[in-house]
Amino acid sequence: MAFEGLGERLQATMDRIKGKGKVTESDVKVMMREVRLALLEADVNFKVVKQFINDVKERALGQDVMQSLTPGQQVIKIVQEELTALMGGENQKLNLAQKPPTVIMMVGLQGAGKTTTAGKLALYLRKQFNKKPILVAGDIYRPAAIDQLETVGKQLDIPVFSLGDQVKPEEIAERALKYAKEEHLDTVIVDTAGRLHVDEVLMNELKNVKEITEPDEIMLVVDSMTGQDAVNVAESFNDLLDITGVTLTKLDGDTRGGAALSIRSVTEKPIKFIGVSEKMDGLEAFHPERMASRILGMGDVLSIIEKAQSNIDEEEQKALEKKLKNSSFTLDDFLSQMDQVKTLGPLDELLKMMPGANKIKGLDKMQFSGKEIDHVQAIIRSMTLEEREHPEKLNASRKKRIAKGSGRSLQEINRLLKQFNDMKKMMKQMTNGKKKGKNPFGNMGLPF
Repeated sequence: MAFEGLGERLQATMDRIKGKGKVTESDVKVMMREVRLALLEADVNFKVVKQFINDVKERALGQDVMQSLTPGQQVIKIVQEELTALMGGENQKLNLAQKPPTVIMMVGLQGAGKTTTAGKLALYLRKQFNKKPILVAGDIYRPAAIDQLETVGKQLDIPVFSLGDQVKPEEIAERALKYAKEEHLDTVIVDTAGRLHVDEVLMNELKNVKEITEPDEIMLVVDSMTGQDAVNVAESFNDLLDITGVTLTKLDGDTRGGAALSIRSVTEKPIKFIGVSEKMDGLEAFHPERMASRILGMGDVLSIIEKAQSNIDEEEQKALEKKLKNSSFTLDDFLSQMDQVKTLGPLDELLKMMPGANKIKGLDKMQFSGKEIDHVQAIIRSMTLEEREHPEKLNASRKKRIAKGSGRSLQEINRLLKQFNDMKKMMKQMTNGKKKGKNPFGNMGLPF
């Protein structure tokens, strides 16, 4: 995941100062040197790094911090606040037209992921805002670009407007807008052409499309794996088109993440979305404060809760809570919970978003392929309905039959039954409010 290397370096630096009862000017200078190196190694623009270090140092050496009872904690708080400010301060929402249709123009270089991101954004708007989007195939140059967009549209059940590759993009956009109004489609997402580099022909064409469609949003799609080049690309597009926002793709890849920390400062335009997986639902709104917390190892529980709220059925959760309270929670319910957890994304990514996860030794080396859940589901599905309702009836011969049917070992079956009973007790305590401390997951019924 992006920022992992940066996060480790910054967390190690913060840990050295965290518990100090007294922080000297020398301590701050040493820490700032480490932070500077960490940011530069993460490929953050050197001008951005210089300004960031100066801002943090000025605040950290202030009288209020140096004379406070917890100066180490105060310095960490300043780093977090400045890191948040560097990435934009707070989440910037999409500009949605008061009078439909909203027009979103997707721009960027070839290979950044514009076409896929256009589909992801359409899905996001349909799920989050109940919008009726249409995708417009405006890239007439790249081989198979139109086919790719039509495939994406078919996969998501979202209409695609195309006039082939012999009609000018400006005319395609104009006619698509007219079609959307006639069909009462409230969001028009125009997939435009890209090049391997910024050139005059490309920009003139994009300017013409902009003039015709008068977009509410010009979304620049940037490949975060291109490092400093991503900043240069963002600057060029912003100068010529006056973009309204940025979507960073491939943040789930092996990238140093410096682009995200630089683009906002250089262009003064917000990062609105990040691509977190190759799946079509792998687009998330960008929250600078949450990302800063994750980089510094403070977790991101809010994002986990949002994932759960958008993927987990509320009525089903109410029924589950009732079952937990009267101890009628069964292995069938457990099976259903497993299905819902799988919709939240990879378990290793979810665990890394928990506060203090960076302190768990070996977590970074643990592999969660999703097969663990598949194995548990195979075991439960090999049971009869009666056995799922009453697992206490599972004797040695029944367990042997289940092991054979699921292809799993007796040890795995026994371990599952123990975990199920332990979880049942724990969840009952939580729903009855007997367990001390607030459960960060609320009553979402997550089986871990």
